[in-house]
Amino acid sequence: MSEVLNVLREELRGFAGYSSARKEASGGSILLNANESPWPASGDVLGLNRYPDPQPESLVMRLASLYGVAADELLVGRGSDEAIDLLTRAACRAGQDAVLISPPTFGMYAVCARVQDAAIVSVPLLAERSFAVDVDGIVAAINDAQKPIKLVYVCSPNNPTGAAVSLSDIERLAQATSGRALLVVDEAYAEFSEQASALTLRARYPQVVVLRTLSKAYALAGARIGVAIGQPELIAVLRSIMAPYPLPTPCLAAAMSALADSATALVRSRIALLRSERSRLAKALRDLPQVRHVYDSDANFLLVRFADRSGTYRDALAAGIVLRDPSKQAGLEDCLRISIGTPEENNRALSALADAPMRQAEIKEEAA
Repeated sequence: MSEVLNVLREELRGFAGYSSARKEASGGSILLNANESPWPASGDVLGLNRYPDPQPESLVMRLASLYGVAADELLVGRGSDEAIDLLTRAACRAGQDAVLISPPTFGMYAVCARVQDAAIVSVPLLAERSFAVDVDGIVAAINDAQKPIKLVYVCSPNNPTGAAVSLSDIERLAQATSGRALLVVDEAYAEFSEQASALTLRARYPQVVVLRTLSKAYALAGARIGVAIGQPELIAVLRSIMAPYPLPTPCLAAAMSALADSATALVRSRIALLRSERSRLAKALRDLPQVRHVYDSDANFLLVRFADRSGTYRDALAAGIVLRDPSKQAGLEDCLRISIGTPEENNRALSALADAPMRQAEIKEEAA
């Protein structure tokens, strides 16, 4: 048995899953096997009366080419969230196994673990080292865990802190998880980073799974297109337990348009602009008196510490600027996360934040 299958729940190895009508269909032009309407709805030009292909070949092949992997190593689903849920259900026996996370990080790892009744082992990021991953702590936790750790999540660049994890650190974790757990590297923001992808490690470490998404750099957050890249036997299991028709036809059309060769130049230019704006915004924020610290970022956002987080959030909202408040996460009590917008949006945000101390002073004077 392969190293990867050995990590998964025994009862799912070789599980065929639901056999949908579209999966079973082979050839033919008159489709009478899926109880669909034979007519499209009024105004429909996409053929929405028919169920979509569970894993559309055109999209799978295009994404496989984009990431430099084989088609059978790739699963397309409803954003990275679905891949995280599927991995958790495939690897963790309820009440018996565990996942390891490094908070503060993306919240869906813990949410999916709780839904599956998997234990959560937390090895916090090192706040004193700009939220670096505690590699030694993770290795020790894997060795000392009371319940078998089946999934180790690494978010790189990390959300909400913004820092990428070095490839050497990821490789150390790959060595520690070999034969024991899946190492899931979430690269949702990889396009905004200079860091090499963990995809380069997969040839040596078959348990490495990489998550990618079209939500960020490819501007398709509303289409919900996410990718899991792993060994073919793992991908086969994930495909067997996912919903029969995960990709709506309009989302497929949007993805194919965004991935067309003619769209490549626009995507690259926007990534370059967001990187430039990230640097400009970070520099400008560091000059504001109420800003305590701006963390370096490899993503399309900045994590910022403020002297008065709640007041700054309210003042920004009053000016029509919506920021993200991650203060419920340990170590981020005085932080706000700021996404990089268009140059015009960033200018408005900077203006609102620059005016915030004056508005806060006026409020205090009125209260006195």
